[in-house]
Formats: sequence, C-alpha cells, structure tokens
Amino acid sequence: MDALKLIEQGSMKAEAPKIEIGDLVKVHVKIKEGEKFRIQVFEGTVIAKKHGGINETFTVRRVAHGCGIERVFPLHSPIVEKVELVRNGKVRRAKLYYLRDRVGKAAKVKSKV
Repeated sequence: MDALKLIEQGSMKAEAPKIEIGDLVKVHVKIKEGEKFRIQVFEGTVIAKKHGGINETFTVRRVAHGCGIERVFPLHSPIVEKVELVRNGKVRRAKLYYLRDRVGKAAKVKSKV
C-alpha cells in the first residue's frame, strides 16, 4: 500500500487550487484539435467536490443560452491547466444540487464579504 501512496503523491499537482463549494471559478482546460492544443475557459459555480487525494473531482455548473451545463473535472488531471478563483461563495451545504431546479436570480449564490 505504501508504494501506491508514493506513486499517488508523485502524480499529484504541487499547487492544487483551494476551491470550496459555492465558489465562482474559471477552469482553463486543454482541448486537443487535430495535432494542436488550445486552452478553453469554462466559468461557473462549484456545486460538488467528491473523493479525495489523487481521485478528487469537482463539478462546475453554468447556464449558457438558457441551458444548464455541468462538467466534472479531475483536480489533478493534466488537462486542467489552472483553476482561477473569481468569487468566494457563502453556502451552508456540501452539495448544491438544488441549483439545478432554480432559474434566474434564484440560482445565484451569495458572495462572502
């Protein structure tokens, strides 16, 4: 088991972003198109964090053209270039799945002051 833990620590990012539930973030993702790579920014609210260690993932939700889009990103994946924190959110839940049913201003998360 110790050998597996050493391999995990070697493949984890040194500076993992400090994101919490309810934060508004910009996730810079590498997209491969043919031979070339480009960076695509996905901006939204963190509605869930799961697992831990090397397997840690976070779910980001945004509404584009009236349609809700959710993407799950592995925190330590090489395709995630960086995660920018735009605004801290003030929430009292560990999972914000209730935002799926809300539209307009009701789907907003208050910001920390």
